[in-house]
Amino acid sequence: MQITGGNSSEKIHWADVCAANVNQDIPHRIATGITPSGPIHIGNMREVVTGDLVYKAMVKKGLDTELIYNADDFDPLRKVYPFLPQSYEQYIGRPICDIPCPCGKHANYAEHFLEPFLQALEELDVKPVVMRSSELYRSGKYTEQIKTVLENSEEIKEILERVSRRKLPDTWVPFYPICKKCKKISNAEILGHDPENHIVKYRCDCGYEGDCDYSKGEGKLVWRVDWPMRWAALDVTVEPFGKDHAAAGGSYDTGKEIVEKIFGGNAPYPVQYEWISLKGKGAMASSTGVAITITSMLEIVPPDVLRYLIARSKPEKAINFDPGMGLLTLIDEYAKVAENADSREYELSKISNLATDIPFRHLVTVVQIAKDDEAIFDVLERSGYNVENREAVLKRAQRAKIWVDKYAPEMVRFTVQKDMPKEFSFTEPELSAIKLLSENLSAVEEWNAENLHNAIYSAGNESEIGPKGLFTCIYISILGQKRGPRAGWFLEALGRDFVTKRISEAVNTGAQ
Repeated sequence: MQITGGNSSEKIHWADVCAANVNQDIPHRIATGITPSGPIHIGNMREVVTGDLVYKAMVKKGLDTELIYNADDFDPLRKVYPFLPQSYEQYIGRPICDIPCPCGKHANYAEHFLEPFLQALEELDVKPVVMRSSELYRSGKYTEQIKTVLENSEEIKEILERVSRRKLPDTWVPFYPICKKCKKISNAEILGHDPENHIVKYRCDCGYEGDCDYSKGEGKLVWRVDWPMRWAALDVTVEPFGKDHAAAGGSYDTGKEIVEKIFGGNAPYPVQYEWISLKGKGAMASSTGVAITITSMLEIVPPDVLRYLIARSKPEKAINFDPGMGLLTLIDEYAKVAENADSREYELSKISNLATDIPFRHLVTVVQIAKDDEAIFDVLERSGYNVENREAVLKRAQRAKIWVDKYAPEMVRFTVQKDMPKEFSFTEPELSAIKLLSENLSAVEEWNAENLHNAIYSAGNESEIGPKGLFTCIYISILGQKRGPRAGWFLEALGRDFVTKRISEAVNTGAQ
């Protein structure tokens, strides 16, 4: 059996493979999570959408399943990222849930980045139970697990050193207090532990000596211990994670042994995924500025197409995302998949009531021709498209406008010239071809892309300059440049009156 996302009845989608491979006799909880330390980009999206695709496959299979998203807002700010003012240097090391919001409109730094991400998830039809690490720690949810970790520090240290093959300091303890003086998550020296009262005594690097109550979230576990602790505390049975955690001796390998030997639990079914890279720039990361946020992507891409970007590729396959012409190809590909409503990829990607039958490439042409919203509807109606759902049409048109402004290569952009460009002139063979085209256009009964395409090729083939030369003449006459959008669609969108008038003007320019 071939594992894929294809349309053949002999193929099975990778999400269904996951659903078939998990334990069929227990309730399941699929965990996803990201640290909201910066703008959350479409590379981060792969984890959450991957989890959602598996969730939907498991639900379809009849399994008792829940999807959670754990926002790691209890992690420290690690540095002043390029998108932050230098004043944030004072907050390095503090939990991002305790740092001021950069714009002043959210409860804290973490919520500033988390809020738009959660809104984007809603638009992507991903509806997890949202948890926040800070709330789980501070509510006492992890109290007994932290106590267990502190009482078994030596065994945990032995596991980490043996599996990861790295040496830890002799005084190492897998717990970081939050210093009451400097407010930082501190790799402090642990001086003592009172398990009955959940108190840890510590000496911080800043020199302060005091104690913290971990039942109140006054400290947190180190990452490699925090992760398996969550598996046990939250009953996680399935989890997607990046290839860095899956490396030999990595976080998953150490976590698997820790959850079994320290917490008496089991590691979740692993769904390893590769990175999404930005074409020509490498793997996305907010910290380096090489990223496109999910929010900005949803400004131009229908959410079902973004889901399809993840659904069509097996998780272990890298995705090289091209927001330019590659995006148009992706949208076209999804439109073809949508024609086969039985496709599993389409079923997992589709979001109801968001579709429109107007090709995105055509809208890219239309929005550069039309001067306002009403003109957009005029052009589309003239081309025979259904525009009854005006809101959906305008939303898709707005996406096309933003794509043209931000991501379209220069060869796609154009401006329809109000008058016949005077800086160009045509040779006698070119004028002859344009005259033939004018005659052919006059004979076109139904003004549509196919008929116009045929009229151009017929005139071009009868002329000395050929169809390619005639296309150039058309673009020069209308755009003042030698290249342009697909001519059939383009002339259809411009309308009969405008095109016949402009071609007649071109015929009358005279030979050079």
